[in-house]
Amino acid sequence: MLPIYHELINASLRIWVFSGDTDAIVPLTATRYSINALKLPTIVNWYPWYDSGKVGGWSQVYKGLTLVTVRGAGHEHKLIPRKDAGQNRVSTTSKTEP
Repeated sequence: MLPIYHELINASLRIWVFSGDTDAIVPLTATRYSINALKLPTIVNWYPWYDSGKVGGWSQVYKGLTLVTVRGAGHEHKLIPRKDAGQNRVSTTSKTEP
């Protein structure tokens, strides 16, 4: 998958990687390890994003890629609607992208 990420980034496409912070199948630590292997420069260090005044997760922006965590979400966080996870509002929280 990492070579595909490089190819997409080199084609000037922005990648958003979502990770539930309670994911037992692909833990956040494994996702961060893989992204670190890309050796992308960090644009914005870890910062919280909010939903209804509560921390919905954390995000880090790299050159060409944004990693977004969803607080309290597991592996299929995009398939299981959760009122408190705020995953539908994540795209409005990036500090560098619309």
